Amino acid sequence: MTAAIVIEDVSKRYRLYHERNQTLKGALMRRGRSRYDEFWALRDVSIEIEEGSTFGLIGENGSGKSTLLKCIARILRPDAGRIAVAGKLSALLELGAGFHQELTGRENVYLNGAILGLSKKDIDSRFDEIIDFAGLEQFVDSPVKNYSSGMYVRLGFSVAINVEPDILLIDEILAVGDAEFQYKCERKFEDLKKAGKTIVIVSHAIESIRQFCDRVALLDHGRVRSLGPANDVASDYLEGVHLKSREESRSGSGEIQIQRVVLLDEAGNPITRARTGQPVTFRLVFSANQPIEQPCFGFSLRRIDGVGVTAPNTHDYGVIPDKVEGHGHVDYRVPSLPLLAGTYDVAVSIEDQARTLQYDGRVVALRFDVEWQGGPSEWLGVVTFGGSWDIVDNEPPS
Repeated sequence: MTAAIVIEDVSKRYRLYHERNQTLKGALMRRGRSRYDEFWALRDVSIEIEEGSTFGLIGENGSGKSTLLKCIARILRPDAGRIAVAGKLSALLELGAGFHQELTGRENVYLNGAILGLSKKDIDSRFDEIIDFAGLEQFVDSPVKNYSSGMYVRLGFSVAINVEPDILLIDEILAVGDAEFQYKCERKFEDLKKAGKTIVIVSHAIESIRQFCDRVALLDHGRVRSLGPANDVASDYLEGVHLKSREESRSGSGEIQIQRVVLLDEAGNPITRARTGQPVTFRLVFSANQPIEQPCFGFSLRRIDGVGVTAPNTHDYGVIPDKVEGHGHVDYRVPSLPLLAGTYDVAVSIEDQARTLQYDGRVVALRFDVEWQGGPSEWLGVVTFGGSWDIVDNEPPS
């Protein structure tokens, strides 16, 4: 395969100043010098991105993802190394980049299109498609200074994808859009992939990275920590985040403690990956150093992007033990897991009967993946109803 982007030993350095020479007197006293530390946002990064592929950049805040994207877009110049780009490039990296606040949406389409290399004739031919995709027909002649952040994103993205680039760079900015717009973007990504375009995405939405990307690079403090197939690298990243979260997310008075939380399959075997529709059991193993009267055990399930799913507890189900002591476990059985494909976190807690005192709680006690199990694919949302469709036509009007 031909490489669309070649990144060789790229490093980028910033200077973090302790103080600047704000006055002539200050400059003279310090002989014109300001004290600073060097911060390497990127160190010896080497990546090759194949033509027609969708490539993801992931990592924690400050890992160098956006800096690398700006270097690829030639907004920033590396201090060392080289980047070679083959083809016409379009980038959406910052909210409203290239927009003039006092101009209307219509005028900014022409301004932004010109910045991205389109002629007026080109923009004329694509103008209706740009505005329709952005969904801004009613606001096209209003100044963009009156636009919401979501309107900014829709218009900027719509212009960027309609310049028909060979390479499209997208930063986390797309997360600002609403659900409907994100759905349209995802469909557009699929169209661009089918057309053989090269797409580079920076995102914290790991499930989107898994869904759309062929390969992924995990950056850590400016270096490539992992590079490979999207699912493998995403799992590596999530495992690191999970371990860190488990170390930092515990609270409670401690009379009874959560020893571990595991997900079990139908045979009672521990698993980290389940399937939609599979029978599973969430097991909380506890240890009480004294008798605890009528404790309440609770689970809270959320998707990795923070979307809440459910939060059952024993008291709401009428399961109220007189007391517990010593070692034991609590099971929450699910006969058919309704979750769609994704990564999910489980928080757990043990509280007193009145739910005013927490004995122990862990924000991220368990993380697991869900795979879709055959059948028609559902991807939008969190759960499946497991329903079926019937279509009846030629009925007399009611």
